[in-house]
Amino acid sequence: MLYHLLPNLEDVHIIFNLFNYITVRSAGAMATGLILTLLLGRPVIEWLKRKDIVDVPRSKLAETPPGDRKANMGGVLIVGVVTLATLLWADLANPYAVTGLVVMLWMGGLGFLDDYLKVVRGSPRGLVQAWKWAGSLLLALALGLYLLNWAPPAPAGPTTTNLPLFDEWLLVFTPWAYLVWVTVVINGSTHAMNMTDGLDGLAPGLAAIAMATFGVFAYVIGRVDTSAYLGLLYLPGAGELAVFAAAVTGTVLGFLWFNAQPARVIMGDTGSLALGGALGGIAVLLKAELLLLAVGGVFAAEAASVIIQTRYFKYTKRRHGEGRRVFRCAPIHHHFQMLGWRNEQIVVRFWILGILCAMVGFATLKLR
Repeated sequence: MLYHLLPNLEDVHIIFNLFNYITVRSAGAMATGLILTLLLGRPVIEWLKRKDIVDVPRSKLAETPPGDRKANMGGVLIVGVVTLATLLWADLANPYAVTGLVVMLWMGGLGFLDDYLKVVRGSPRGLVQAWKWAGSLLLALALGLYLLNWAPPAPAGPTTTNLPLFDEWLLVFTPWAYLVWVTVVINGSTHAMNMTDGLDGLAPGLAAIAMATFGVFAYVIGRVDTSAYLGLLYLPGAGELAVFAAAVTGTVLGFLWFNAQPARVIMGDTGSLALGGALGGIAVLLKAELLLLAVGGVFAAEAASVIIQTRYFKYTKRRHGEGRRVFRCAPIHHHFQMLGWRNEQIVVRFWILGILCAMVGFATLKLR
């Protein structure tokens, strides 16, 4: 909104020209997300607690002291603030920023339905798993079809993706294979984020690291000079995703103020599905899906631990009549809990691994 209003005032003062620059608007979006979340966090948490929207089974609500109750569905705060910060600072005529926001809102809405049914209505299962998968699959297919038919033109065509480590090498899909590819990336990112959200501060901290990293890549890919110098696929207009990524990063950092150990609020599926969708959506829009495996390495490890544990258990039960486990518990952060690591140790060490994964992502730029 500010992008469309304030630069017109540059005749009044040259300072208004700054709002043409993505770097300035990204900084503004991050600051807005951070400050608004810090200001709104306490009243939103108190309101959720007054409405008994807490992370406590309804059968045990009466016997749980108010001080031990964590507010649930804090993802509503994340989604709301990110939306406001993006609308305030982004170029609303830019299809990249708008598409990234729509993907986040869709997945956030799906998570909200799940949380509402579980927390407010008291349904133990929440949204039926089949409906949850149907919602995420429908979004991924819609995004894939949009990119195939109506997306901003990509120099190498819509069904391509960048290959990390290789200068100007591209992976090219057929249209149907590309739809499958987008579906796998969006659903993989979304559900990996959801699996990681099991300890106070774990998923939001890792999400902030990954989103900030992709914000830098968005800025680089959206510039013809830096993308050519670094051997990246140039996407005109993609730099506006840096504003959206900055809004998410600032908001999530603000949310960590209340979600750090011991947490006063958890984001629930509303937040985890929204953040996972936003991360996967940015990777798809930037044609940097394979980079997501490096930057989001911790998320990938969390999802892989669940898949390995489940498959191995089924295999050994069929083969030996008794299910066996690779990890003590999955996702893998619970494995370390059972090894005796304190929650704070797991969270901080996983954040360190997340930073290392981001550094690996940046290192691919120099290895091309």
